[in-house]
Amino acid sequence: MGELQITTKIPKPFWPNAWGKRTCVMGILNITPDSFSDGGNYLEINSAVERAAVILEQGADVLDIGAQSTRPGAEDIGYKAELSRLIPSLKKIRQLHPEAIISIDTFNSKVAEKSLEIGANWINDVSGGRKDPDMFKIVAEADIPYVLTHSRGDSKSMNSLSTYDNLIDDIHQELLKQTEIAMSFGIRQENIIWDPGLGFAKNTQQNLQILKDIEELSMGLFPLLIGPSRKKFIGDILGIAIPEQRIWGTAAIACRCSKANVNIIRVHDVFEIVNILLMSEHLW
Repeated sequence: MGELQITTKIPKPFWPNAWGKRTCVMGILNITPDSFSDGGNYLEINSAVERAAVILEQGADVLDIGAQSTRPGAEDIGYKAELSRLIPSLKKIRQLHPEAIISIDTFNSKVAEKSLEIGANWINDVSGGRKDPDMFKIVAEADIPYVLTHSRGDSKSMNSLSTYDNLIDDIHQELLKQTEIAMSFGIRQENIIWDPGLGFAKNTQQNLQILKDIEELSMGLFPLLIGPSRKKFIGDILGIAIPEQRIWGTAAIACRCSKANVNIIRVHDVFEIVNILLMSEHLW
């Protein structure tokens, strides 16, 4: 692989005002019946729109909307079903919040393309472009921020693909490989955000190692997004089976992200994490 040139320019628009100054918050809105934590809560358009308003009022810098669950074992519903869930709520949310930065959590290029036409600003792709190579073309043409996540396999197979020679180095190299492919399609380096993919083909101890070694992951090349919210590994450590009760484990990770100058953390509990990060900034 060739050498990537480090750039510092942050393109506008579609970046939070606080980008690079503090750890920003991405608030999660799942329009799904089967997400591990809040599946079924926001399927109806009114409930989704109301939840989006709450997330933004609580201080989220970016609103991340997903209509395809990516939890282990989730079914791939196809782009048509994903669009039918997503588009009505997205249209209304964009109408009501014209200044909000909206990210779409999808690995499907057709969903990304339609969402961007309606007014989405980011694409958050848990497959890192592996699932649908056309994703890179759509993102390059739109010239928007793109979250490129480290993952292996898919929702059905990822739990069996957690063997690494050297965890941090392997993640770094696999992210670099997908990044070079993305850039070959014309995605600008300045638009790429790396997500090491907590819970995606990683076991509990591997997730912990990623969090301990966050600073080693990007080596200054790319901004980092961390998505720990209510995940199973927190429950494993704390002995908490109910995802909604894992907030304080998520909070501890938020503090770690603040100390490591992570650019953005993706969470369900926006109010709590926004305040925890505000306090953490003063401590660190």
